[in-house]
Amino acid sequence: MRRSSLRTWLLLVAILFATLVVGGVALTTYVVVSDGMSVVAHDATARIARDAARIARDATTAAKLEAAAAGLEGEAREREAEREFLRSVPDLFSAGGVSEGEFAFYNENLEPIWFSDERALIEDVDEQRRRAMELNQVTESTVDEGGILQGLVGPAQLGVYVVHVPLDLPADTEGLLEVAYFPAQEEMVIDSIRLPMFTLAVSAMFIMVVMMQTSMGWVLKLVDDLRKAADSVDAGRLDVHLPAEGEHEIGDLARSLNALIDRLRRRANAQTRFVADASHELATPVAGIRGYTNILKAWGAEDPEVREEAIAAIDRESRRMARLTSDLLALVRDEGALQFKSVRFDVNARCRETLAAAANRYIGKNLEFIGPSEGQLVMVGDPERVEDVISILVDNAAKYTPPGGTVAVSTRRRRDTIVIEVSDTGVGIPAEDLPSIFERFYRSDTSRSKETGGFGLGLPIAKSIAEGAGGDIEVRSVLGEGSTFTITLPRGQL
Repeated sequence: MRRSSLRTWLLLVAILFATLVVGGVALTTYVVVSDGMSVVAHDATARIARDAARIARDATTAAKLEAAAAGLEGEAREREAEREFLRSVPDLFSAGGVSEGEFAFYNENLEPIWFSDERALIEDVDEQRRRAMELNQVTESTVDEGGILQGLVGPAQLGVYVVHVPLDLPADTEGLLEVAYFPAQEEMVIDSIRLPMFTLAVSAMFIMVVMMQTSMGWVLKLVDDLRKAADSVDAGRLDVHLPAEGEHEIGDLARSLNALIDRLRRRANAQTRFVADASHELATPVAGIRGYTNILKAWGAEDPEVREEAIAAIDRESRRMARLTSDLLALVRDEGALQFKSVRFDVNARCRETLAAAANRYIGKNLEFIGPSEGQLVMVGDPERVEDVISILVDNAAKYTPPGGTVAVSTRRRRDTIVIEVSDTGVGIPAEDLPSIFERFYRSDTSRSKETGGFGLGLPIAKSIAEGAGGDIEVRSVLGEGSTFTITLPRGQL
């Protein structure tokens, strides 16, 4: 996916997420407010109906007493009581504080006999009226109620709350008081929150999308930096450095990649330096061999001294080429998976043999070679591989130890491991070079390496063999005093 497409996709996701979150919060808020106002209207209706029923009962009793006090009897008293009741009810409702609703009285045939306003005659509730009369209990109903989300797209419509209260009329007949409450105030409250809620929701969505896009833009910029770095590395440019500020996952990744790029740069520089040095090393003996060969062809073969000098020079240069070729072949071998044998052998015997061979090679330096004791130290492993490691370290120690110095090999058993230490009294290794000496092609001191004939391959090969055998190799050194290499190998099942 292209970066622009990813940014567009993230924008759509941010908008969708903001819409769901903010829309959900806004919808929940509206539902809560709407439901609350509905409860308020319902409670108000119940209160008004309760007070109106009490007033109606008191008015009925008062009307009956008035008719009786007038000395009327029979049907005349009932008609007078009903007239007095219907005359006094409006004033009583106003005085009793129940003027918020609309009221209507129905006779036993459910025909209206009095109503406060035309709106009080609610249609489509005949069934609820009959039910209240039949059961002689208060019933409630709601008419013209809008949907729950009505107030989101238009004026709120809670409907009309109606309470049906059966009671006895002054004419000693059953009747019905019907209270209708129109929740205009509650609907106004719902309508008043629509615009602020909509404005707040849109603002919150905009802020959320901007914040998410800003965060995503920052992350995408870091990803773009990583891409540029990868492209640079792929193109062979190792001078890039990623911004690694901040204690977060992207910063950790950037720091890891910077460390990787640094290692690649050091390795590339080492390889470049090795190729240049190896080319020079090979060119020099080849030139010498060709020169002395031309001398022998021309006239050197007739002069014994010149012939011996040429043969010695050719032999010296060819041996130097052989060393370089051997190191390169060992490096190529090391690229594949190392194969190890598993046999019992005496580590001390292998160490003594290696020291004896080194003493013959460096007899001219008058070095003292000190080996392990005459006793046996048996382990299970590949004796040739172990001897290769020891030989590399002993040869390395002999190269960098001045004439008259000491090269020592000691061994010991530590739990289930064999520890071999190769120490010398040589020139030592600078502290800043210690972390890099096991890297391929790395040479701590180029001029010194040329003098000793090294190519920076021995120690990496030794470490590879030690690790392949399940062990490890470490070094400690003091500049000007010498170095000690410690090999730790598993002892194996004896």
